Amino acid sequence: MLRMQAIPEEFNIVSYLLDRHLEEGRGNNICIYYEDEKITYAQVAEQSCRIGNALLSLGLEMENRVALSMADRPEFFCSILGTMKAGIVPVLLSTMAIPKDYLYYLNDSRAKAMIVDETVLSKVLEVKNELKYLKHLIVVGTPAAAGQLSYDEITKAASPKLETVLVNKNDQAFWQYSSGTTGQPKGVIHLHKDLMYATAHCDDVVKAGVDDISFGLSKLYFSYGRNNNFDTVLLSGGAVVLFPGMPKPESLFEVIKKYKPTIYYGVPSSYMAMIALIDKGYEYDLTSLKACVSAGEALPRVTFDRWRELTGISILDGLGSTDVGFIYLSCTPENLKFGTLGHVLANVEGKLCDEDGNEVPQGEQGEMWIKSGCTADRYWNKPEKNKAAFIGEWFKTGDKFYIDEEGYVVGAGRADDMLKPGGIWVSPVEVENAILGHPAVAEAGVIGAADKDELEKPMAYVVLKEGYEASPELTKEIQDLVRGKLAHYKAPRWIHYAKELPRTATGKVQRYKLRQQVKETGL
Repeated sequence: MLRMQAIPEEFNIVSYLLDRHLEEGRGNNICIYYEDEKITYAQVAEQSCRIGNALLSLGLEMENRVALSMADRPEFFCSILGTMKAGIVPVLLSTMAIPKDYLYYLNDSRAKAMIVDETVLSKVLEVKNELKYLKHLIVVGTPAAAGQLSYDEITKAASPKLETVLVNKNDQAFWQYSSGTTGQPKGVIHLHKDLMYATAHCDDVVKAGVDDISFGLSKLYFSYGRNNNFDTVLLSGGAVVLFPGMPKPESLFEVIKKYKPTIYYGVPSSYMAMIALIDKGYEYDLTSLKACVSAGEALPRVTFDRWRELTGISILDGLGSTDVGFIYLSCTPENLKFGTLGHVLANVEGKLCDEDGNEVPQGEQGEMWIKSGCTADRYWNKPEKNKAAFIGEWFKTGDKFYIDEEGYVVGAGRADDMLKPGGIWVSPVEVENAILGHPAVAEAGVIGAADKDELEKPMAYVVLKEGYEASPELTKEIQDLVRGKLAHYKAPRWIHYAKELPRTATGKVQRYKLRQQVKETGL
C-alpha cells in the first residue's frame, strides 16, 4: 500500500517516483515496454540523468521551463523525469497541436528549450520566428536544419549520473495545459508535493503493485494519460506499455494481446469501439486484465454491461481533471454502482455548492469544490481565472453533481454545459445517455439552443451507427424514447445528424464547439 507519507520541506518528486525504486532493489525490474524493447528502472534512471545533464549544460537553470512534445515513447517518459530531477520544469504539450497553438504555448510558458518529436517539428518551425523566449530546439529523430540539436547526440555526450536536485516541496514540478473543453487553454502549475496526495487511485481503485503492467490509450501529454502511463506506474513500481500509435480498436486489442497488461485505462468511446469490433466477430484476448478504468465522459449503461459480459470485469468509472491533477472521484471494486462516480477518494475533500458557495442538501445538484494537496497551485498569468476558481483552500472544478440516496456521487455535466429549459436545470449527460439507448445511435452530444421565443431548449447532435440513415421517423423515435425515460422538457427539441462529434484528444465532447456551430449555421 502506498498511502501518503510525510513530505519533507526539501523534496523533489523524482526521489520518490524513481530514485526510491533503485534504492529498494527494483533497478532490474521492467519499467517500460515499447515496441520490442524492455527498459528497466535502472536504464530509465540513466537516461533521465543524461537528459537532465544535457539541459544543464545548455545553461538551463532551476525553475526554467522546457516544453516537451513527443509521441508516447521512452524519450518522453525519461525527459519528464530528467527535467524535474534537475529542478527544471517540464511543460507537456500535445503533438496534435497546430502551429498557432505552439506559438501560444511556447510564448505563454516562456519555455527556454523544447524537446520535440521530428514528426511534429515542422509545425513548430512554422512559427519559430515569432517565438520570444525559445533558445534551444532539441529534436527526437533527425534535426531539420543547422542550429537544431539531436536528442540522441546530446544525451549520449552527457553524464549518466545526476544527483536529484533538492527543491522545496512547494516549488513548481510540471505544467500541463487544460484540454480546451471550454475555451482557451490555461497553463496549470503543479508542485513537487502534489503527486504524493494522489496515491489513493493506485491503492483503492486499480490496486496497482510492482507486478502490474498498465496500458492507457490517452497520451502522456494529457493529464489522464500522464496519470495512467506515468504517475500510477512510478508510484506503484510497476511497468507501462508506451504506445505511440493512434488508439484504433484493432491496435488496442493487438497491444493488449502482445504485452498482456493487467490494468487498462480507456474512455467510453474506446470501449464502445472495441465492443463493436468484437460484435463483428473480431477475435480478442483480454484475459490478462484485472482492472479497467474509464474517465473523460459519462459511461453508457450498454457499454458497461457488454464489457462486463465479455470480460467479467466491471469498468470503474471516475473523473479527474488537469487542474486537480488526478482522478479525484471514482468507483472502486468494493463500492461500485453504475451511473455514479463512486465517492471522493482518500486525501481529497469534496463538497457540492450552489452559485453562492453554499453547500446544497443531499439530492440537489451543486458544483464540486475540491480541497486536496494534489490540486494545482494556480493558473499561469491568469489572475482573473485564479480568483474565480481558487477560493482559499478550495478549488471550484466547474463540474456538477448530486449525491444520491445511497451516498454515491452522480455526475451532471459541466457547470457551463448545464441547460435550463423552463427555468429547470437539465444535465446534458442525462439526456445523452437516454438518446444512446436507441439502437441506431452511436454517439450523442446535447447542448442548449434558443427557440423562436428565445427560450432555451435541448438540442442533440447524433452520430448514427453503420447501416442506419437519418429520417424524420428516426428523429421522432429518438425524441419519444427520451420522453419515455425522462421528464418531457428534457427531450431534444431538435436533432442534427453528424458524421462525428468534436472531441478533445482525451475523448471529451467539446460542447462549446457544438454551440458555436449553432450560432454560425442556425437551427
